[in-house]
Amino acid sequence: MRVFVSVNEVSAGLSGGAREMLMISRGKAGQLTRRQFVAAGALGGAALAVGCKASKQGDWEALTDEQARTLAVICDQIVPADDFPSASQAGVLNYIDRQLMRHYRRHREAYREGLEKAEALSRKRFGHGLALLAEPQKLEIVNALAAANGKFFSLVRNHTMEGYYGSPRHGGNRDAVSWRMLGLAEPPVRGRAQYDLTKAAS
Repeated sequence: MRVFVSVNEVSAGLSGGAREMLMISRGKAGQLTRRQFVAAGALGGAALAVGCKASKQGDWEALTDEQARTLAVICDQIVPADDFPSASQAGVLNYIDRQLMRHYRRHREAYREGLEKAEALSRKRFGHGLALLAEPQKLEIVNALAAANGKFFSLVRNHTMEGYYGSPRHGGNRDAVSWRMLGLAEPPVRGRAQYDLTKAAS
């Protein structure tokens, strides 16, 4: 069972807006699924992430192809596919890659070292790179990584949640999949909500 985000960690940091999101996403019986509860908390933090316009050169801006494959495995253990897409399927790698060239530039070395550590653990234990392993083996390596380098794993977990539940305009949450999962309409862009841009100026 994957339990990488505790309820206590999420509820302790809920903002007023996130609590409102949590109320909106309640089921008819007044109960939240674990995934919905995590989502409500993540939405509050993800709102702080700001994207910048820049064109990509090649497949990735900050990551190498190998790093991206390794990171995809880790992110997909944090948010695996079920009735909805996994983290990588929802564009989380695009989000992280963009931010590593912008607001998270200070974390680029941590990502390089952490992903190298994940690959080293995989090759030592199973003789293959992480992306080539069977699903149970992938989970075993990601658990080992979390135990060996908790700081890096927490960093990736936080960025994964931001990318999965944040605004699609930052590169993740492709097609607003997590908002649709919660039954939420796409929020208006901040600063424009008070204007009806479809009306001509009088």
